[in-house]
This record gives sequence, structure tokens and C-alpha cells, in this order.
Amino acid sequence: MNEYVASLMEDVKVKNPAEPEFHQAVQEVADSVSLVLEKHPEYRSAKILERTIEPERVILFRVPWTDDQGSVQINRGFRIEMNSAIGPYKGGLRFHPSVNLGILKFLAFEQVFKNSLTTLPMGGGKGGSDFDPKGKSDNEMMRFCQSFMTELHRHIGPNTDVPAGDIGVGGREIGFLFGQYKRLANEFTGVLTGKGLNWGGSLIRPEATGYGAVYFAEEMLKTRGESLEGKTCLVSGSGNVAQYTTEKLIDLGARSVTLSDSSGVIYDEAGIDREKLAYVMELKNERRGRIKEYADKFKGAVYTAAPTPGEANPLWNYPAQCAFPSATQNEVNEQDAKNLLANGVYVVSEGANMPTVAEGVHLFSEAKILYGPGKAANAGGVAVSGLEMAQNSMRYGWTRQEVDDRLRMIMTSIHDSCVDASKRFGREGNYVDGANIAGFLKVADSMLDQGVV
Repeated sequence: MNEYVASLMEDVKVKNPAEPEFHQAVQEVADSVSLVLEKHPEYRSAKILERTIEPERVILFRVPWTDDQGSVQINRGFRIEMNSAIGPYKGGLRFHPSVNLGILKFLAFEQVFKNSLTTLPMGGGKGGSDFDPKGKSDNEMMRFCQSFMTELHRHIGPNTDVPAGDIGVGGREIGFLFGQYKRLANEFTGVLTGKGLNWGGSLIRPEATGYGAVYFAEEMLKTRGESLEGKTCLVSGSGNVAQYTTEKLIDLGARSVTLSDSSGVIYDEAGIDREKLAYVMELKNERRGRIKEYADKFKGAVYTAAPTPGEANPLWNYPAQCAFPSATQNEVNEQDAKNLLANGVYVVSEGANMPTVAEGVHLFSEAKILYGPGKAANAGGVAVSGLEMAQNSMRYGWTRQEVDDRLRMIMTSIHDSCVDASKRFGREGNYVDGANIAGFLKVADSMLDQGVV
């Protein structure tokens, strides 16, 4: 089976050159799923894994727009419709200069298995643009979003492909995108999730990814008879996921001591309480300022400039028991993983997508810590997106408590599925293998049922 995986990966790299993130994501899943293919040769003979690696559809288009100075700008737009075996394509839109085909294929591939784990009928997709929202005015954002949706609207729909937000795409951007879709399609429908509450959005959707990552950590700790109460936690990022991870940690009695952005890291040994978190939300969501201002505002907080790419991040070198990587892919390098283990961390619950490099994942597995990979731990966001879709279909909205209860139930179910799958295939306690296998089995069986399509 190792020969099969090696041959598969060689083929993936030849067909998808210069896409290291995609190679990394496929390698992790292939290593886990090889355990399944040994027991179920029908998946191998039907080339299920090979088919899940190949997107069903890749859409690439130009996005012309005019800035506030009247100059014409050009960006690239993408939508990767990866797999629709269990439902319409579902996955976010990312606006960031780092966006390229390989990153979106990795995200779409991960999304297939993440969505499968939620128990909801959603396929996997991802999209976005190399557009940089940083420093753009509201009018520039509106013009860009309208141009982007003018092409994208041909390819999406409530029963075809339902995008959501991601890095660089929050409530403001979803509003502009939805407005343009409504204008072009001449219909009001649940074609996007993350919408405003007044026009089809769901309570708890902004909080869902962060809350879900914390709920998953709590479930992992229960297997050792522990809880989050009293634990010191490291959280990276300062956007939506990091903010609501911190909020839920406060709710459950934990102490969060770090946040970050692309400029640097703050460490507050006293803990980030509700007052401090409210300041961060105002700083990042309204003023769109830099996290350094937190250290200027609150005495005792220490600010450290961001490291050079490839160097260890100081955020992961503070004493703690729990870590929640919530910024971006591959933010935890091998040295960071060593530092986390050396400083007492034994719970890692990923709020971002694939934030730990392969070497770091190996270190966590060898150390037998409680490690929740992103496709399981951060599935709360897309789970509540699925619940938003359900509410849109019913033309009805659930209460905050109802949605939060459903989110917690889904995260518990995901955790249990990972544990059960890891036991069934001889990898008990390994949440990476458990998540990959549980997610794969549902998609694989559905693909077998539907024939060679």
C-alpha cells in the first residue's frame, strides 16, 4: 500500500506542479485512507481516491474593477468545485494576495471531507481572488465584489454551489456579493451563507468556527476526564475565528493569553477578558487597526514583531496547556511544534485550515497529545452555514440557543466519528486518521452509489 500511495503522490505532483499546499493535503489524506483501501479493495478498483483528488470543475476568470482614483485594476477570480457526491458544493471565498490555484485546490479538497464529517448534505468547494482588501475603501470593496459576482453568479446557486466567507471576506463583502447576485439573477435565495440577520443570515454563524474549535477541544479533553476550565490557551490570529475562540474560552473558564496579525504578536499574561476582547473586536472589525495597538492600550501586554517567514513564531513559545492555531495554513512550523510541546501544550485544536506543517503533525502524533486537525476541529463554521441553508429553505430562523445547541451536537458527533473510525482501523487516539477516514467513507460510498461520474 505504501507503493500505491507513493505512485499516487508522484502522479499528483506531475499533474499539479508548483502546488505544495495541495500536495500536502492530498498526502495526509492518502496516508490515512490507505488503511481503508487495504480492507476495501472496491474503493481502489473504482479509483475513488483518484477521483476525489481531481476537481469536478475549475473556474478561472478575470475581475476588472476601478479604484477610487479612477484607475482600472485587474485581479484573478477562482472557484474550485471539488466534489458534489453528497450535496451542492459548499465552501468559502478568500480574498488575499496569496490566493492561487494550488491554495484553493488544497482548501477545496479539505472542504470535501470536512463537510462530510458535519453529517449535513454538502459537497466541497472553495474560491476567491488574489485581491487584497487591506486599505480598500467601502466603495472599492463594493466595486470589486460586484465585478467578481458578475462572473461567479453563472456558476453558483442554492442547489448547485453555495459560497461563504473566509479570510478577507466578512459580512461587508458577503453583503456586496449577495446584492449583485440578487440583481443579476432576479431572485432572493440562499445562494451565500454568512448573510446579515435582516436578510437571511443565521444567528451564531460569525461565532461558529471559533466556538466549534473550542467545543472540539472540550470533547477531546473529556476523553481524559478533564475540561478547559483553568487552562491557559494560546490563540493565533485576531480575525473572526480567533475572536470567537477567545470568547468561548472565556465562557468555559479558560485563560487566553495571545493574539496576532500579520504584523506581530501580543502576549497578555493576565489573560484576555471580555473588556479586552471587546476592544480587539472594535479594533479589527471596525477600525481595521493593527494588533500592536492592544499593547499600547493595556499595560502588561507584550508586543513582538512578526518573525521572518520560516522562523519560529514567538506566539507558540509561551507556557500553556492548549493551543488554537486560528490564522492561516502552515503557520505552525516544525520548530513551533517543538516549542509547543516543550512548553507544556498537550491540546491543539485547529481553527484555521491545515495550520500545522506535516513535520509538526508528526511530532504531535508521536507525542500522543490531543490533536484536532482543522478538517474536524474547525468544521463548526461550515456546519452552521449548512444550518443557515436549512433555515433559508424553510424561510424560518432558529433562536441563538437552538443554533448553538445544534452546533455543539454536531461538533460532538464529529469528535465521536473521528474516535470511532480511528478505533475501527487500528489507529485509536489518532484524530488525523480518524477524521480523514470518517470523512472519506461517506463520500466514497456515495460515489460508488452514483457510478463513474
